[in-house]
Amino acid sequence: MENLILEAKKGNSDAFTRLMQSQLQNMYKAASAILNNDEDVADAISDTILTCWEKLRQLKNPAFFRTWMTRILINKCKDMLRKQSGFSLVEELPEQPVYDAKYENVEWKDALNALDEKHRLVMVLYYVEGFNTVEISEMLDMPESTVRSRLSRGREKLAKSYMGGRKYERA
Repeated sequence: MENLILEAKKGNSDAFTRLMQSQLQNMYKAASAILNNDEDVADAISDTILTCWEKLRQLKNPAFFRTWMTRILINKCKDMLRKQSGFSLVEELPEQPVYDAKYENVEWKDALNALDEKHRLVMVLYYVEGFNTVEISEMLDMPESTVRSRLSRGREKLAKSYMGGRKYERA
């Protein structure tokens, strides 16, 4: 991936296209953790790709590309939520959804959707995307301790939801 990033930084549009295609599922999972419908997710991803192309030369260290790209995506999603100002449109099915078997597990997706955005986002970034707490804290511009507490509370809420309201006890 680093070679693609370096080539894309030089202006190679084919390398950039391959790079973005390799990140589509990651972007879809992160954006769908924040936004409510696939149309908005697609718009956020499109805006992110455009911004990445325009600003890729500003990326100093290619090793941080995914973190940098995900932060741009999160900001695009938050911008969309601010613009919507509390009203949402009727959800429509996407024309060509991105398929990822491990994320499409209905129970997992329903459980994540039951969480509020702040817990759902860190859970997806940590468990689905594989970012560590330091990377997530940088992406979301918050202390690492806040990320850890949101992960902990998110896990507790998921466990409580899964247990059907019964008391959850840690082992």
